[in-house]
Amino acid sequence: MSDRPARRDPSKLVEAEGFREFVRDDWGPADRRVRAVQGAADAAAAHRARLSAAFPGRRLALAAGWAPVRSNDTDYEFRADSDFAWLTGCYAEGAVLVMTPDGHSHDAVLHLRKPAGPGEADFFANARDGELWIGAAPGLDEWSEALGIECRPLEDLPRLLRGQLPEVHAAKGVDPYLDSLVGAHSSELRRTLAELRRIKDDWEIGQLRAAVDATVLGFADVARELGEAVRGGGERWLQGTFDRRARTLGNGPGYASIVAAGEHAPVLHWTRCDGQVPEDGVLLLDAGVEVSTLYTADVTRTFPVSGEFSAAQRRVYDLVYDAHLAGMAEIRPGRDYSAFHNAAMRVLAEGLHDWGMLPGSVDKALEMDGQHHRRYIVCGVGHFLGMDVHDCARASAEAYHEGTLEVGMALTVEPGLYFHPNDLTVPPELRGIGVRIEDDLVVTESGAEVISDALPITADGIAAWVRAHRG
Repeated sequence: MSDRPARRDPSKLVEAEGFREFVRDDWGPADRRVRAVQGAADAAAAHRARLSAAFPGRRLALAAGWAPVRSNDTDYEFRADSDFAWLTGCYAEGAVLVMTPDGHSHDAVLHLRKPAGPGEADFFANARDGELWIGAAPGLDEWSEALGIECRPLEDLPRLLRGQLPEVHAAKGVDPYLDSLVGAHSSELRRTLAELRRIKDDWEIGQLRAAVDATVLGFADVARELGEAVRGGGERWLQGTFDRRARTLGNGPGYASIVAAGEHAPVLHWTRCDGQVPEDGVLLLDAGVEVSTLYTADVTRTFPVSGEFSAAQRRVYDLVYDAHLAGMAEIRPGRDYSAFHNAAMRVLAEGLHDWGMLPGSVDKALEMDGQHHRRYIVCGVGHFLGMDVHDCARASAEAYHEGTLEVGMALTVEPGLYFHPNDLTVPPELRGIGVRIEDDLVVTESGAEVISDALPITADGIAAWVRAHRG
């Protein structure tokens, strides 16, 4: 039996008077600065002003939330609630924003946990929050200075919220602590925030550009590792390659990366990424870097692993490419949101009809009670983009799918064709081929800007790109 002493529960050190006296003193200053991104505080203040105008005279509360438990005493990495982060520029676990009406605007106060100093037991005894465990943390003064907002201890919340008028409109379901202090859930608050977030300001668009630029680098990293993936590393090797870039330049991937090689390419959400990478297959890579401000890219390219498309692969790719161009051509202010979807779907339906894969005419397939072409593209062909990969999901139908495009909206266009290897309606030479092309766009006064255009989209262009990077 080992004579090594058993590891003590840190909380037991609270009872050790000698330890407590010795650990309390002789600590020098620690770096508690908030590493805020330039412009984040001003952008958040402008966002709060927009929300204030939408809810005159009403008290509002939103929480950052907590890291979900992964297993036993380990958590998943924390990510702040998107609406909360949009309004504050703060990404601290457990924080709560309260906006109290003051005349024609609101006073905003951010409530946070105060870090425990050396004179407090949590400094050494709390493995979740103690600074001896997790490092120095910003205090209320540091947060206030960085964000330009008044900060108070989280413990003040009950006194400020319980039984106070006007009634609190809160976004519930994020933080049980906040939920216990307020009344009914306010779906109106979430819906309004989603609709406000549709229009990106210049600072937000800059964050999306940064996310896309990092993603482009990640795609190039993946292309350089294709040889290793073919030799046995497989899809997981490529997934890890992109994840490394995402962690280096941001928080990590903005969503579960889809790294789908060969016969996995037709699987819409192939996030298992546990297959091999065949030399003669295509790789469908759908991935995006989420930067530190929580804005994410969402880009897809399908490229030949060998650097050359087969005739069948090229045939599918070119049809998706034509649909992609048709969809992007519809992105401009004043157009119905559904226009790019309809344009892309018509091109795909016409191509499938020409290949003899539809049971009737193109027009019949495009009717609401037809939709035969959707067997090969059951998903939509785009969505809003921002702090969430599927941004503004709580917006009303009138403001989203049934609405019109406006300057400042950011969205993706992503048509595809997915021919499963066991789909007997597909010509044998096309089975097992999946192709998607996805770009990120911002609506401008004159039309749209493709902010992901650093990656090629033509068949010849993407094949040459692979050859240049794979080496």
